Amino acid sequence: MLSSQPIFTIIADLGAILQFGKTPYGDRRVIDILGGTVRGPRLNGRILRGGADWQIIRTDGTADIQARYTIEADGGGHVLVASDGLRHGPPVVMETLARGEAVDPTLYYFRTAMRFETAAPELTWLNRIIAVAYGAREPMAARLDVFEVL
Repeated sequence: MLSSQPIFTIIADLGAILQFGKTPYGDRRVIDILGGTVRGPRLNGRILRGGADWQIIRTDGTADIQARYTIEADGGGHVLVASDGLRHGPPVVMETLARGEAVDPTLYYFRTAMRFETAAPELTWLNRIIAVAYGAREPMAARLDVFEVL
């Protein structure tokens, strides 16, 4: 069961896609995470520059996503984020996303499983949860509505 409302929403500002080409694992690419915001009833803050989203586009067209980045909470505490997920949809929808155009997120699947790590006393609750995010890819950002797994 998930929390009835998102515990926070992440808007991650993204850089251009760095294409590595076809490696033995699939079509590899990396997208730098340049910053962003975190807003919600359980956490507010900003995303620090320096994270990235490492992706493999599988032979079936699915993006296998592994993102790692840092949130700086409004109170100053730092939170490490590990987010692993999948994004896929009909080829025409995925081609539209690849061109950087906005697409209704109900037309494709974008979900991630998230874990957190922090030493900030007021945020240690994050060390003890797993969250699931419903994602949407925007032209130069990713939006994640984050729900706690209860």
